Amino acid sequence: MASLRFRVRYNAAEMRKTPTLAMLLVALAISACGSDRREWMKLDQTYTTAEFQRDFQECTIKGKLDDDCMKSRGWVAVTPPRAEQKKEDPLSQPAGRSPRR
Repeated sequence: MASLRFRVRYNAAEMRKTPTLAMLLVALAISACGSDRREWMKLDQTYTTAEFQRDFQECTIKGKLDDDCMKSRGWVAVTPPRAEQKKEDPLSQPAGRSPRR
């Protein structure tokens, strides 16, 4: 029986593809997490997607959307931003405690 010999080849181009592709996917995932995903609409008038995209680009400064700019153009945020949280009322009682008598 003849012995089988396998040749192992070093393929530098193929070896570079995998890390490059992995880094590209990580960069894409990070950039997607940082984007503003709120929905905007105009209540009293009709608008097109092109108008929204134009206003969105003009109100984006250094990668951050200016809410006041969007509102001045008639846009209303349908979903609140992620960082915005309800402020606690300083005069409210803590949960589970009754007022003193």
